[in-house]
Amino acid sequence: MKIKDILAVKGSRVVTIVEDTSVYEAMLVFSANRIGSLIVVDKDENILGIICARDVLMATLNHLENIKTITIDKIMITNLIVAKEDDDLDYVRAVMTENRIRHLPIIENKKIIGLVSMGDVVHAQVTEKEVELRYFKDYIADKYPG
Repeated sequence: MKIKDILAVKGSRVVTIVEDTSVYEAMLVFSANRIGSLIVVDKDENILGIICARDVLMATLNHLENIKTITIDKIMITNLIVAKEDDDLDYVRAVMTENRIRHLPIIENKKIIGLVSMGDVVHAQVTEKEVELRYFKDYIADKYPG
């Protein structure tokens, strides 16, 4: 199974935010969209980084008095780990686990075409295994003609 299979089901909607947005405003975007990460872009939609809910939490703990003025470019992660839509889910899961990340931008021609979470990857793999298991059980039970 490939990343593009997840995106075909999940869709390719990705919520972005500009780099000079305050951390407080980012919290509002997280809450309104019920998401766990935001892709940070510049005014031309070029990808600059990513922030996740934990980054916001740590910024709040470390800068509580300035949370309405500190901008996300101060807390974003700029060394992005990305995937392509043709990447295999086993590979993506291993990369996410090894790097301890929960959200992975999917990039094509330097543009973001989707975002997958570790939950998306695990769900897709479990579903695939359940289908295989049912097929094998039916095969063993001789439910197929021939």
